[in-house]
Amino acid sequence: MIPEQPPKIVTREDDGWIRAYVMDAGSFGALEPAAVFRPRAGDEAVASAVRSDMERVVYTTRNAVVCLTRAGDLVWESVFEPHSDVPHGHRPDCVLSLDGRTAWVYRPDAMALRGGGDQWVVYDADSGAVLARRELETAGHGAGHHVHPVDGSVYLSIGEGQDGSVILRGVPGADGEVRFVTYPSWDRCLIGLAPGGRQFMTVDHGQEDVAFHDHPSGDVLFTLPVGAFGYDPEDTCVEWSGGYLTPDTAVVTLGGERADEEEWFRHYLIDVHTGTVSGEFAVEARHPYELEPLGDGSWITGGPDGPPVRRSRAPLPSAPAGPAG
Repeated sequence: MIPEQPPKIVTREDDGWIRAYVMDAGSFGALEPAAVFRPRAGDEAVASAVRSDMERVVYTTRNAVVCLTRAGDLVWESVFEPHSDVPHGHRPDCVLSLDGRTAWVYRPDAMALRGGGDQWVVYDADSGAVLARRELETAGHGAGHHVHPVDGSVYLSIGEGQDGSVILRGVPGADGEVRFVTYPSWDRCLIGLAPGGRQFMTVDHGQEDVAFHDHPSGDVLFTLPVGAFGYDPEDTCVEWSGGYLTPDTAVVTLGGERADEEEWFRHYLIDVHTGTVSGEFAVEARHPYELEPLGDGSWITGGPDGPPVRRSRAPLPSAPAGPAG
């Protein structure tokens, strides 16, 4: 049985503001922000996370991580030294832990030309004190955090451009120490964690297939190449998008280019118990990365020049348990 989870909070950095949207039971259609935060003057937020009580925000710029109150007062700041004047190609990312007590920050220091490799840093969310730091053997442009919904461990998927992608996991211990685990594959991009936390979904860096893995071992449960969806792998790829629509169903996105050079994409549903394609998932989206499944049968897309839009479909029946692979 999946433990009841608090409503998911989605943030958007837009026009110099950080807007937080709560995905509760009554939030559908065009969403109104539950809280709005204004970064400090001169700060350009590139990633953000808002505490569940909506009273604090943690955000990253290209040179710092900052925590502010809803009123705009500074709680703490950690500056990335030395200062980088590289304008593009490095995007720090952040997330709050499941209990909101720690902030996890990815620093793409190699691409920022800070004279060292990347770092993954864990801060006390109240004081800004550094609780753990991992020096990484990566030179990433950016990364995405994924918080496990049950055990509170944190996944990090780092994109190194043409050099591939790396997946790591941070596991907080009872003594406050953090154990860092690096998964052996250097060619898979983490797309999402299942709502119950029993598995996760990745896409091959070369976009040839999608795979589903056991948590926490990372063992492959099953893999679906492009051909499993009825397409020619010579002109079709699996996009680095999608995720879990429900605990039983995942969304995979395929795309390509027609003879007239017009790009196309389509979404497909996967039964994660049997490892089979369930059919096409018709969704209104402007590009293959707009759809964000929320795991409860609903999803959001970016509104046309407006706020996120949340939609849902009738609950999908749970598939009978079977071999995954």
